[in-house]
Amino acid sequence: MSRPAQAKRPSPAASTAEGAWSAKMERLRRRVRPQNRLRICDDAELRQRYDEAEQTARRARFVAEANPGDELAARQAVDADAAREKALTALDAASEFLTFRALPRPVLEELIAQHPPTEQQAEEGAIFNADTFPAALVAAASVDGMSREEAEELLNGWSAPDANALWDAAWQVQQESRVELGKG
Repeated sequence: MSRPAQAKRPSPAASTAEGAWSAKMERLRRRVRPQNRLRICDDAELRQRYDEAEQTARRARFVAEANPGDELAARQAVDADAAREKALTALDAASEFLTFRALPRPVLEELIAQHPPTEQQAEEGAIFNADTFPAALVAAASVDGMSREEAEELLNGWSAPDANALWDAAWQVQQESRVELGKG
């Protein structure tokens, strides 16, 4: 009767590599999917005030960085940044925000498959039905819990630029990549 072959013990280097891979894989599994946040604010004056404060702060920082020893420029940059923060706080208080998260690839592909293009849309190169898919995607990607009916109501009831911004917020996050092919 022959003895069973003795099991090979992994070398310390193999165990270290396996542990490193396991840790890396766990970090990859925990990645948070990209999100987009859409600001909705009907107060044009507040938006204008914030835009002007942002530009002023940017210019003041530029001047301060270009003149490192200039205390007046440094103080003006600090003051301009404080004014920008104040304007942003006011803008945030008057705004509503909608947040959209990237869907897992199979979920997005299934959603697209559920909304195939019409014959005419397909002839024009569309991959989904432009009449039904946008509301379905906005609802599916909504972190806030927007229903398909609510998404459809907003897309149909808002002005074209606002509806396009809503659609873009949900669609663009589906296209966002946070990986790159390196030249290692």
